[in-house]
Amino acid sequence: ACNISILKLNNISEFVSRVLVDDVSPWSDEELSKEVDTDNIENGELTTKSSEEGQLKEKLVRMYGSHISSLKHEFSKKKKKGKLPKEARQTLLQWWNLHCKWPYPTECDKIALAESTGLDQKQINNWFINQRKRHWKSPENMQLAVFDNLSPHFFLQD
Repeated sequence: ACNISILKLNNISEFVSRVLVDDVSPWSDEELSKEVDTDNIENGELTTKSSEEGQLKEKLVRMYGSHISSLKHEFSKKKKKGKLPKEARQTLLQWWNLHCKWPYPTECDKIALAESTGLDQKQINNWFINQRKRHWKSPENMQLAVFDNLSPHFFLQD
């Protein structure tokens, strides 16, 4: 059963690879009419047979073939990783510096920051999450840091 699943995954992987690379139907007419017969695996040998699966694949390629190039384009897009505009970062940093002891903007603050920077609230939220993780120690963490830096002789009584 495991070998059968691996074979099917390999077939799917090959299909996707061929679609993305070739930008055409990934199978010839002959290939579409043949399918691996996973019910007759004997001694590690595979046989092929005409099957309903092959016909289904052919039908799907006919029906959705026109969408393959747009899917290829979507899959090939790299996730845009970019910095926020400089002016927006400066505005966020100004707010950050004014509220450095508790840099958690309210919903009203986020709306105002979104309007003044041109960013959406998700970008504002993510910027503050990242900023706090990278550059802020909460009061609890500050107390622990101070406590960790105290030398043991302060706690020893003579």
